[in-house]
Amino acid sequence: MKYLVVGANGQLGQELVKLLNERHETFVAFDSQAMNITNRNRVLEVFETEKPDVVLDAAAYTAVDAAEDEGKDLNWAVNADGSKNLADAANRIGAKLVFVSTDYVFGGTKEGAYLETDPVGPKNEYGKAKLAGERSIEASGAKYYIVRTSWVFGEFGKNFVFTMQNLGKRLDKLTVVNDQKGRPTWTRTLAEFMMHLVAVDAEQGIYNLSNDNETTWYEFAKEILRDEDVDVEPVSSDMFPTKAYRPTNSVLDLNKAKATGFVIPTWQEALASFQSEL
Repeated sequence: MKYLVVGANGQLGQELVKLLNERHETFVAFDSQAMNITNRNRVLEVFETEKPDVVLDAAAYTAVDAAEDEGKDLNWAVNADGSKNLADAANRIGAKLVFVSTDYVFGGTKEGAYLETDPVGPKNEYGKAKLAGERSIEASGAKYYIVRTSWVFGEFGKNFVFTMQNLGKRLDKLTVVNDQKGRPTWTRTLAEFMMHLVAVDAEQGIYNLSNDNETTWYEFAKEILRDEDVDVEPVSSDMFPTKAYRPTNSVLDLNKAKATGFVIPTWQEALASFQSEL
């Protein structure tokens, strides 16, 4: 089986490349310079040349606040149009597409965890564009898996864990919002699940995937800095206004993912493994 990694220089893309190398899989990897997914002709050319069996799509525009204004056009070009290009190209050569989406496709006000079948209702431009990408993939005729995830952290690139660690080294006191709840996702867990879906030939469709157990950003920060001499205090989201809407509840239900046989570590276990590797 031959894999194609799209967005290979990003946080998830580098994790996928690392995992594929560890497993001695046959793959090619393209970053945005080698294949800009907004360039439809280039995407079709690469797919026709490489003829992958599976496409692991880690390409995305993820500047959520910038997507509200100065980055709005690029957000839609990458997350909506670019995703359609990948789906159409995958359909043309008969490849499976594994696409990563977001909890932001939901409104974020539900009381309990979000099921894959719950009504969507994104309230920021990033979520709207990713949902448009999902819809294009579903309509393309390609064999697909859509994996919705949340609160991503990992070894490569900027993320909340590194931000908290860096602030914890410079400051004696931190304030972190405590009225937004969700489930953190280690890129390693996400990468393994993407490959698991293909390996077990799971039924195509939408899957939620994060690490298990829910938390708040404040509780997440406390765990990240548990061994540091820094005071972490909870505050409301009003203390940190953002351009883009942030959902109050980002908790994704994981039962469908678990039903495929995939064992999901808790976010505490994932964080501990990640920090020990660092």
